[in-house]
Amino acid sequence: MSQIVTREVPAELQQKLLGQGLTPLQARLYAARGIADSTELDYGLKGLLPYQALKNAETMARRLADAIAAGQRLLVVADYDADGATACAVAVKGLSALGATISYIVPNRFEYGYGLTPEIVELAAQKRPDIIVTVDNGIASVAGVEAAKARGIEVLVTDHHLPGDTLPDALIVNPNQPGCEFPSKNLAGVGVMFYVLMALRAEMRARGAFAGKPEPNLGELLDLVALGTVADVVRLDRNNRTLVENGLKRMRAGRMAPGIAALFRVAGRAHFKANTFDLGFTLGPRLNAAGRLDDMSLGIACLLSSNEEQAMRLAQELDKLNRERRGIEAGMQDEALAALSGVDAGNRYTLSLYRDDWHQGVVGIVASRLKERFHRPSIVFAPGDEGEIKGSGRSIPGFHLRDALDLVYKRHSGLILKFGGHAMAAGLSLDESRFDEFQRAFEAVARELMDEKQLTRTIETDGSLPARDVNLQLAETLAAEVWGQGFPVPYFHDQFLVVNQKLVGDKHLKLRLAREGCEFDAMLFNHADWLPERIQAVYQLIANEWQGRKELQVYLQHWAAA
Repeated sequence: MSQIVTREVPAELQQKLLGQGLTPLQARLYAARGIADSTELDYGLKGLLPYQALKNAETMARRLADAIAAGQRLLVVADYDADGATACAVAVKGLSALGATISYIVPNRFEYGYGLTPEIVELAAQKRPDIIVTVDNGIASVAGVEAAKARGIEVLVTDHHLPGDTLPDALIVNPNQPGCEFPSKNLAGVGVMFYVLMALRAEMRARGAFAGKPEPNLGELLDLVALGTVADVVRLDRNNRTLVENGLKRMRAGRMAPGIAALFRVAGRAHFKANTFDLGFTLGPRLNAAGRLDDMSLGIACLLSSNEEQAMRLAQELDKLNRERRGIEAGMQDEALAALSGVDAGNRYTLSLYRDDWHQGVVGIVASRLKERFHRPSIVFAPGDEGEIKGSGRSIPGFHLRDALDLVYKRHSGLILKFGGHAMAAGLSLDESRFDEFQRAFEAVARELMDEKQLTRTIETDGSLPARDVNLQLAETLAAEVWGQGFPVPYFHDQFLVVNQKLVGDKHLKLRLAREGCEFDAMLFNHADWLPERIQAVYQLIANEWQGRKELQVYLQHWAAA
């Protein structure tokens, strides 16, 4: 069951934005998203929050500058998702440009799991580094840092995940660590690494390291920063929107890494009209496929490649892995739905599923699909190490998944072996024999923390849009903004007459809709059944381009009989 609500529009913000020259529709949309001043829509790089506000950024910059001056060997230890891969590429490219001797490793998720573990330290030690720099991980790596110190290897942690009760004994840059007053807590791992590089360049400038030669242009890394930020689904506050918009500008102008250009080509997307949808739903999944099914070193190699032919070859391999991932995901999703066929999901607060033949690399995506379908916090498990299972969960608004797992961990001794994550996504491991116990414990915690209202899906819209305003120009204007997590793309809600409908591609409906004397072309994806004559619809305006022609299309996101 879904409930459609119209976003609240603070009248004082709306009036202020109108007074600053925004159109009535723009003022309404931006006020509903908390924009208090039109200057917040200026995404010039000068508007970035200062690196000085990020705890330990300047201290880490001094340490890295010393290491570069002394010719010490640096080793990046990355995470195996798109944020980790882009953060690794930013670290390697940026530190190399600043004169560092640097290499990298990325754990294979099936052999080593997540983060700087003692096992990864053992692997890293073979490269004889003086310093390990973690990207997109490390805040929970207490044992790993101790193992590195025992080998005489220093560790510098750059991360953005929430800390646990105990921090590793290392220099840490993380906006979410205790005592950090950085105004944005939403930096992705790649954003944190980019900020460390800004601090390092300033430190080296102060030391005269660039005397008589040009400074490295860190702006050349913003395509990677944009991709990792959007793919990691962090909140797009103004600071993140600034990073993403400037990365998108580079892509549209063709000034991007060969690996990113190759990913656009294999996906069949035009880089000159790049947007956040491309990054989150086209490039990101292809990059993530390497970490899910194989080894993210393939994805990092693609991002780091300076050769167009090599980049294209690697991007094609990533595209092939992504097609394989989609096939595995579809099979697991069908099996999950079959397992739930005898379960009344409406009477449950959570969904926890496990099969011993499921693929560990795809459990997060299947959990996301179940969450979307049933609007319940969902965790999907697959076999991990011997006797253990590993799960990935996705949550719904109002239910902090990591905090819920923390409650289960504290109340049931030894039940959860390891866990970590955010409000909306988390991972964990437990003994296979205790899956049923976990299922019951997780359900009990959810019933404490949620009420039935939260189990009703809420679809937020920006209300009705006059038919005369539904046009290509508005669609193009909306497409130019950096919409995403925490700054949602505008959806509208109105009643339509279905003038015509036909099935295309065996599973999509192409529609002709009418309203207030105007007619519009529309699409309803992944729906093959005919619609009634009159519908209430939640919709998005799209500037569709086909064979060199642009035209308006209305994409239906939700519908019901009028």
